[in-house]
Amino acid sequence: MESLSQVVQQNEIMLHWLNDLADQGILITDTELKIRSWNHWLEIHTGLSSIEIIGRNLLEVYPELTQRRLDRFYHQALNGQVVVLSQRLHGYLLPIPSRIDNGISPYMLQSVRIAPLIENGCCIGTTTVIGDVTERVIQEAELQHQIEVLKRAEEQLQEQAALLNIATDAIIVQDLKNQIVFWNKSAEQLYGWTAEEALGKQANQLLYQTTSPQLKDALLNITQKQEWQGELRQVTKDGREVIVESRWTIVPDSQKNPKSILVVNTDITQKKQLEAQFLRIQRMDSIGTLAGGIAHDLNNLLTPILTAAQLLQKQVYPDNKHQHLLSMIETSAKRGANLVKQVLSFARGIEGKHTAILVGDLISEIRQIVQATFPKPIQVYIGEIPKNLLPISGDFTQLSQVFMNLCVNARDAMPDGGILTICAENIFIDENYARMNIEAKIGFHVAITISDTGSGISPTIIDRIFEPFFTSKEFGQGAGLGLSTAIGIVKSHGGFVNVRSEVGKGTEFKVFLPAAPEFQTPPLDDLDLVKGHRELILVVDDETSILETTKISLEANNYRVLIAHDGIQAIALYAQHQHKISIVLMDMMMPSIDGLTTIRTLQKINPQVKIIASSGFASSSMKAEVTNQGIKTFLSKPYTMQELLSSISGVLSCQG
Repeated sequence: MESLSQVVQQNEIMLHWLNDLADQGILITDTELKIRSWNHWLEIHTGLSSIEIIGRNLLEVYPELTQRRLDRFYHQALNGQVVVLSQRLHGYLLPIPSRIDNGISPYMLQSVRIAPLIENGCCIGTTTVIGDVTERVIQEAELQHQIEVLKRAEEQLQEQAALLNIATDAIIVQDLKNQIVFWNKSAEQLYGWTAEEALGKQANQLLYQTTSPQLKDALLNITQKQEWQGELRQVTKDGREVIVESRWTIVPDSQKNPKSILVVNTDITQKKQLEAQFLRIQRMDSIGTLAGGIAHDLNNLLTPILTAAQLLQKQVYPDNKHQHLLSMIETSAKRGANLVKQVLSFARGIEGKHTAILVGDLISEIRQIVQATFPKPIQVYIGEIPKNLLPISGDFTQLSQVFMNLCVNARDAMPDGGILTICAENIFIDENYARMNIEAKIGFHVAITISDTGSGISPTIIDRIFEPFFTSKEFGQGAGLGLSTAIGIVKSHGGFVNVRSEVGKGTEFKVFLPAAPEFQTPPLDDLDLVKGHRELILVVDDETSILETTKISLEANNYRVLIAHDGIQAIALYAQHQHKISIVLMDMMMPSIDGLTTIRTLQKINPQVKIIASSGFASSSMKAEVTNQGIKTFLSKPYTMQELLSSISGVLSCQG
């Protein structure tokens, strides 16, 4: 029978043999943490032989143990506890000292299980089982890295999207088939379509009524040259035309193949309108110079004709037949001379003697002539003339000619009858107003308005009505010099004319004439500007420039402002903030849902809503409709800061 020592010896041999066959690292320590066993797996994976290791202290072989707080786990094992270090606790994984660089890491990452070594019922040491989890850890690290990369990419995309949304330009991304895939906030404001409405739509169908030559050029260049820049005429959701400065750029994919088209559009509609206004002024000046030169030469030609005709009537042809012919020549020459005089009036204004004029007297004289000569179906309405209407400096006869001409045109526009309205008011043109009209100058003016309810003027010809010899009347019904002469006289008085017209609804001419010099611009501190008390005003208008100007003016005078670009947005904002909004400033001439429809809807939400109506064309019929809706305050555009603040103050002071 084998002795106990032989059994122990055989068990130790069996233990060492099993250790060497294990596919994990196994090391055995005694109670003093001296290494007693170092198996074959550890020799292979560390390059350290058991001869080098056995007998050495564990802390000597693993100096990181104390640093990594693994010493306490060994002490727990020596006290009979099994300690398992989870693979997930990477901070506690034990790096094996190694002479081998296996291409992954000079130190392997391990999962460690430390258990007490029991012999004869006593703990004589610890057994440490080590598993190589390097590959798994590396895979987990790579996965974690990819997740972090994706998170950073997502954050960058969110940041970029936020930046695109706060950009003032409309930014659109469309694929190579022109389908919209991105639509920022500024695009929503410019065109009226929300992102939900625009995404997936064809840009060519959404933004263009027809395929213009400029659009064809853009599509061709973006394909051939990868970029394009130019001006495009586009349409908004409500059918309004806008002009944009457009930049197109191809966006490539990761293989540098064309993927989509980035379109950045800047609204230059107002800029183009001001340019057109400036060009009209230049053209008028050029035509005036040309007309003046022609008139001068015609006068030189007509003078001898007229003189000769008068002499011949007395001396050469005493018979009646020739006298009649000579009389015709004289009459035609005089008419030609009068025509030349009108041309000169247009070209440089008639140089008359300027005296102080009371505009009320001027309007009274015009009213007498009009009421005595115009057909009875035309009703003449003279608006209230303020008692403090400022005097102007000018030629009474010339200005009478201007206003009589405007009244005659109004009469001709109402062949079946209508309403002719004449009114006047003091107005101080401030910096905001002057910025919107390049002919206006800062200072006090008297504005005389002549409006009718006639056929109106077509938008296609309204820019030409002041040109000499241009007329919309039939042949023989006018020489086309009435308005050109009128504008020449007004300019010679330092004034300007605004025209607003709508086909089928009427026309309004507003003539601005500077007040007499002694009543001119006072210091700005003297202006009676009524400031607010942080009331919230909802401003509704489809013109971005008017929204911006009004918002700046109100905020500078202690009001808070919400803006809406159309009636639908106005209704939504009012429904959300009705208990905070003090007044709604409503534009009446908006496409899709006009101001009157929006007002009715707001009054259904809150019958007590306070509204100021505003329009660039304040016809009598429109004012009557507004009045019927209970709106007592009407503000004509363009309005000055003083008019705006006075209107708001007046409405706020009303009860109910």
